[in-house]
This record gives sequence, structure tokens and C-alpha cells, in this order.
Amino acid sequence: MKRAAMALLANRISPPNLSIMQDEGWSVGRVRTELLSGLTVALALVPEAVAFAFVAGVHPLVGLYAAFMVGLITALIGGRPGMISGATGALAVVMVALVAEHGVEYLFATVVLMGILQVIAGVMHWGKFIRLVPHPVMLGFVNGLAIVIFLAQLTQFKVPGSGGTEWLSGLSLYMMLGLVALTMAIIWGTPKITSVIPAPLAGIGIVAILVIALGLDVPRVGDLASIEGGFPAFHNPFGNGIGLYGTALAPFNLETLEIILPYAVILAAIGLIESLLTLNLVGEITGKRGGASQECIAQGTSNIVTGFFGGMGGCAMIGQSMINVKSGGRTRIAGIAAALFLLTFIVVASPLIEQIPLAALVGVMFMVVIGTFAWNSLKIMTKVPLMDAFVIVLVTVVTVMTDLAIAVVVGVIVSALAYAWNNARRIHARTRESASDKGAKVYEIEGPLFFGSTDGFIELFDVAGDPERVIVDFANSRVVDQSALQAIEALAGKYEEEGKTIVLRHLSRDCHQLLSKAGHLMVDSDDDPEYALAVDYSVKTGVLGGH
Repeated sequence: MKRAAMALLANRISPPNLSIMQDEGWSVGRVRTELLSGLTVALALVPEAVAFAFVAGVHPLVGLYAAFMVGLITALIGGRPGMISGATGALAVVMVALVAEHGVEYLFATVVLMGILQVIAGVMHWGKFIRLVPHPVMLGFVNGLAIVIFLAQLTQFKVPGSGGTEWLSGLSLYMMLGLVALTMAIIWGTPKITSVIPAPLAGIGIVAILVIALGLDVPRVGDLASIEGGFPAFHNPFGNGIGLYGTALAPFNLETLEIILPYAVILAAIGLIESLLTLNLVGEITGKRGGASQECIAQGTSNIVTGFFGGMGGCAMIGQSMINVKSGGRTRIAGIAAALFLLTFIVVASPLIEQIPLAALVGVMFMVVIGTFAWNSLKIMTKVPLMDAFVIVLVTVVTVMTDLAIAVVVGVIVSALAYAWNNARRIHARTRESASDKGAKVYEIEGPLFFGSTDGFIELFDVAGDPERVIVDFANSRVVDQSALQAIEALAGKYEEEGKTIVLRHLSRDCHQLLSKAGHLMVDSDDDPEYALAVDYSVKTGVLGGH
């Protein structure tokens, strides 16, 4: 017993695989690919982080620092090398109300608490529950996020400084569209010519050089906001007085906890769901499995650190992860490089990065949309069960209209209800005379007995017309939950009222334990679950408070 307990404890605290290269092996070509992939990701992170900071109502550096710190820490200790994390829109839309009402310091405090909750989820191994997400929900998640990424890029077609109210028009719009199309064409054609440089990086570089050399008047990264800043410094958001950006610190008391806890729970859930689904998606593309619990701990650790360094928190980013994977990034080097390149942009290279045309980055993201959307889901709509097709569409629509967490929860609930309904219709019975108990009638139950099938189970029996002894054979059935126990007791009560006897036979071990624990069995035997001896169990009534 002690040995088993120690083995379980050792399994829980066994060190994760934190090797830099995993199983790729060191080589000049591999390191070059990882570094170039990281550079590509870093360039794409800049406008995303700035845009999400605007969505949350905070300073651009709050988003950029979050992208750097979350990206670096998850790259170092995350469960799936190749994933990219940073500030995301899914979290930003939740943060905006908190920031507007209480200020950015309360956001930093919330991010710290969010991280603590995520670490707890990882230590408790709750990440494994992501396995309960059905494949149709995954397809809907992918399609929904692809559409969200596409819609997010449309804001880059608005006139900088107009407050997002005025769209580009005339020559500016045509140049923007032309450069986007050129970037996409370069990304499409580069792999056919060379694999030395990642296609997205080639697209960004060529279009940027073209715009700068010709002096084209198109929106650039610097038009969004200045990304210039210093190294992130430690900052305690808890206390009294004024904190960063002229807002009040969050007092370390129960009142603050009451304010930030609801936001922290929602942010932690959204962050983990998006991160774990992205982990599965990247795993499918790379053909490698990732550690869900390890990823939860990494996400939580990164958010705790980010909250104490003036960042808005974050989670896995499917768009940047796809850029990284499609560019050849397979190890921790790419994620680490992306974070360090981003910090370099902030500290020393902001004037250069601010000259990059937004059209080039939009073109990269449009190619990510094309590569992310599960186009095969459109082909299989008429081939899969109608409910699965409905779930794909439902999750896609809910992801676009609300957010990822709600969409996944809705998809899982609908899938679970559909599964329960299908299983509820499966229960039926075959009747025969007993060969061993003369005059008795045997009901051979087939299909699971649970909350959805209890009404159908009761309807199988002819209480008034049955003989004095009835045997219910569960060899091909399972007693699943409390509703099933209630149904068995109710059935036994009906036969009891008629002065008849009902017994249970061929209980599986789990059914036997469930019924014994509830107190329904008058005979306590371990022989029947092994089917070594057919024991007939009489049923106690009144255990659950009624027939």
C-alpha cells in the first residue's frame, strides 16, 4: 500500500521534459530555422500585442511586456515546444470592463491571481479533462478562431489616428490591398524556390523593403503606437497610493479579492482552454504529444510573473503558433527567440520595426487564416452525423459571436446531451422463462441504465402480468448513476406492492459496488461480479426515500 502511494506521488512530482531541443537534435540548419521562425513570430506579435492592449484599454507596453514575458516563460517550461503564447484578444475583451472601472493596477492583481489558479489546475492535473472535448468541437474551435483572426485584421484597414471610425479609401486602400496580396503571393511562392528562409519572414522583409525604398504612404506599425520602452521592471500592484500609468494600487484586502476573483476565474478558464486546445492542434500538426498539466503550470507561472512586471497576462496564441509551426519551429528555441527578439524591438530597435508596413503583417495573418481553417470540415458536413455537423457550426458561430471558453463549453454540453440521448434510446430487454428457477421470468437488460434511460427501463416491465418471481439480468448492461439506483428501487417497490419478488443477477463489479454502497443489495458477495457464480441479489426498497 505504501509502495503504491509512493509511486503515485512520484508520478505527480516527476520532473517534466525541459530540454531545449527535445528530440530534434542539434544542427546548424535546425538552429537557423528555429531562430528565423522566432524572428517571424516576433514581427507578427508586435501589432497583435498593441491591438489587444488597445482592446483592454491599457498602454501598448502593457501588451508588449505581456507578450515578451508570457512567451518567454511558456517557451522555457511549457508542455508543447512549438507553441507561442502572449497577450490575446480572448482575454483582452474580458479585461476591458475591469480596467475601465478599477484601473490597470487591479488588472495586474487579477493576472497574478489568474496565474495562481492556473498553477493549481496544473498541479491537480485538471488539464487532462481537455480530452473530453469532442473532435467536432475542435473543428468548430479552429474554424471560429480562423474567422476571429481574419476579422481582427480588418481593423488595420482603418485610417490610423481616426479612433477606428474611418476606413481607408481610394489610393491608400488599393495600395494596402495590393501589398497584402503581394505578401500572400510571396509566402505562397517562397517554399517552391527555397526553404532557407521562412516564407512569412520573406514576405514581411520583401514588402517592407519595397515600401521603405519607394516611400509608399501606407499605414505602418508606428502608426498604431510607439513600441519604444525599457526592460520590464518589478512592480507590486498591491498596496496604497498611485501605481503605474497614474492609477491607484489595489489594496491587499478581501474587498480587492471580491473584485478580482470573478475576473481571475474567467480569465484562467479562457486561458487554459485556449492553450490546451492549441496544444492539441500543434500536437496533431507536428505529430508529437504535449503535457497538458505542464502547460497549465507554465501558463500560470508566466501570468504570475507578468502580473508583477506590469503585463496584461496572456495564453497560447493559435495564429502565432501556426506561423511558428509552418515556418519550421519545432523546439523551445523558436519561442525563446521570439520573446527575446520582441524585447529587442522594444528596447533598441523600435524605430526600425515601426517602419514595417501593416499590410505585410496582415498578409501573413491572412495566410495563417487560410492554413488554420479546417476546410475539410466543409466537405464532411454531409457525411458525418447531423448532430456532429450541427456542433461544428454551433461552436464556430459562438466563438465568433462571444468567446472561445463559452463556445467550447456549449459544444461539449451539446455533444454530451446528444450522446446521452442516443444511449438513452439503446436500452431494451429480452424476456424468457428461467431455466434454473422454474416459473420465474427473466428480463435480460441491454444498454446502459442512467439518468437518460430510466423511464425507458421502467416501461420494459409488465408488473401486473409477471409471475411471482422476476429476475433482472444485467450481464449486458451497466448501472451508472443515482438515477439508475432510484429506478431500480422504484421498480422493486412496484413488484413489492403486487406481492411479487424481484432479484438482480450478473452485476458487474462497478455496478455491484454502486448498489452495495447505496444499500440496495441484501446479499454481499464478490462472486457475481466475476461471473464465477450467478448470485441473485434481492433489492431493499425505501433506501432513497421512495418507490
